[in-house]
Amino acid sequence: MKRHLSSFNTKSITKEARLTGLMYLVVIVCAGFSQGYVRANLYIPGDAVATATNIMENSGLFRLGLVSDLIAFILDAVISVMFYQMLKPYGKTLALVSSSLRLLAHPAIGAINLLNHYMALDVLAGMEMMTGFEVIEIQTLSLWFMNAHRYGYLLAGGFFGVHCLLLGFQLTRSRLMPVFFGVAMMIAGVGYLMETFGDFLFPGNEVWLAWVVGLSAALGEVELTLYLLIKGVKSNPKTENQ
Repeated sequence: MKRHLSSFNTKSITKEARLTGLMYLVVIVCAGFSQGYVRANLYIPGDAVATATNIMENSGLFRLGLVSDLIAFILDAVISVMFYQMLKPYGKTLALVSSSLRLLAHPAIGAINLLNHYMALDVLAGMEMMTGFEVIEIQTLSLWFMNAHRYGYLLAGGFFGVHCLLLGFQLTRSRLMPVFFGVAMMIAGVGYLMETFGDFLFPGNEVWLAWVVGLSAALGEVELTLYLLIKGVKSNPKTENQ
């Protein structure tokens, strides 16, 4: 048998859901700025000279991109806990696995991967100390760090994709919100996994796979964020006997 949550619990869950939605919105803005604007405009795959020039001429923007990512990853750690608290009444083990994967994806792998982002600038800024290297060699090294960051981003996306699949399933089963949002998150998860495995296994398809991720994430994550922020949860969610 299932029972309705008490009015007090519903209000509490709704408040927490809206807070989660607010943090998720900040994450989307910060991550979108760093990945979709900063690196998308400064990083030129395969062109060490152009990438190095862009980074040095826009070093402040490049640093801001790192800070923006770091803010997103810190908030994502909190969001992981919030989703666990929200969904554990509908399957504690599944909620724990799902949230753990989110913690691994961005707060862990993503945050450590920011070292590659920073080192791409650091080797260029310290060029005068690297007297044993030619300028083009230092620029190439910077590009390698940017390449490494991209690969690290893809690895994190694999963990995040599975998280989205599990989160979508949990949302669908919990009925905390319309089924559409759970299905949309599962579609987003498929998009992330397609990009991660597709880029590693079938190089040369990066452009259209990036579009797949962008569209599926907009359908899933953005829609879920807006629902959490505006509505929270349904007025009469159900929970399982504990």
